[in-house]
Amino acid sequence: MTVSSSPELYYVAYEAFLSDLEAIACQMDADPWKPDFLVGVGRGGLVPAAYLSHRTGINLLSVDHSAGDAAFADELLAKLAAKSREGDRILIVDDINDSGSTIAYLREVLVSHGCSEPNIRVAVLINNVSSKAGVEYAGTHIDRLKDKRWFVFPWEAMAKAESITRDAAAVPERLA
Repeated sequence: MTVSSSPELYYVAYEAFLSDLEAIACQMDADPWKPDFLVGVGRGGLVPAAYLSHRTGINLLSVDHSAGDAAFADELLAKLAAKSREGDRILIVDDINDSGSTIAYLREVLVSHGCSEPNIRVAVLINNVSSKAGVEYAGTHIDRLKDKRWFVFPWEAMAKAESITRDAAAVPERLA
C-alpha cells in the first residue's frame, strides 16, 4: 500500500462544523429515542459534544480514549455501561467515524461491561460509509474508498501542520 508523503489536509470551516452539528441535532429532534447524556470522546469528540450539549440542553460527560489511560476511558465506560443498564440512554459523540476502530472499541468495552445496547447510540460530524462501525447520527457522509482528504477540524487548526501530518501518517490505510 503506497501512501502520499503528504496527505491532503482539508480544513473544515467553522460554518461547516456548525452545519453538521445542526444536522445531527435535527436528526435527534426527529427521533423518538432521546439520550439522557451526551458523552464526548477525547480528544476529537469533546468540542462537538460540548456544542451539541448547549444546542440540545442534554448533560455532557466525557471519556478520553485517545490518551490510552484506562482510568479515563475503560473505567468510565464501565460506569456508562452501568448507567445504560439502569435505563439511561447515552449518545456517544465523536468528530469522525473514519476506520471505525474507535467506535467499535467503545461499543466492545461497553458490551463487555454489560451495557444495555438499545440505550447506546453514536453521533459523528463526518461518517465514513465504508467504515467497519456504524453510527446513528451524522452531519456529513463520505466514502473513504474515494475521499482521501485528512479532515482538520476547527479545534485542531492550532496544531502545527507537521503534527497533523504525523497523525495522518499513523493510519496510512485511510489515505492510500
